[in-house]
Amino acid sequence: MRESRHPKTPLNGAYEDYFKDGTLAVSGQYENGNKTGEWKYYLLNGHLKATGFYANDKMIGNWVWYRANGQLMQTGSFQNDKKSGIWKRYHPNGQLRDEGAYQDNRQVGTWKTYDANGTLLNTKHYNPT
Repeated sequence: MRESRHPKTPLNGAYEDYFKDGTLAVSGQYENGNKTGEWKYYLLNGHLKATGFYANDKMIGNWVWYRANGQLMQTGSFQNDKKSGIWKRYHPNGQLRDEGAYQDNRQVGTWKTYDANGTLLNTKHYNPT
């Protein structure tokens, strides 16, 4: 294998990548080789899969994920690439499946789980450690 005489230049600016069929797979922005700003990930069918923000290549702020049919699947937030704050997941019919908080990638506080009709099934409390 031959070594390059020039160091690899970090990515800067708008970025897009595509599936083999030419469909957009991801779009976002790089700054000095790190993901930054809003990024969007797509499914092969062209629907949005996930959208959220990066700072210095780490997930931050609110993120949203979708199912292949475009329906909301879950929402949550990150702080320095770790789950933090309120997270919610949804049944395929759109009803809330569960909700609760994360702190440093760990479930904390009260989490509630619901059936597909919206009836509360379970409440569980997680202690921060």
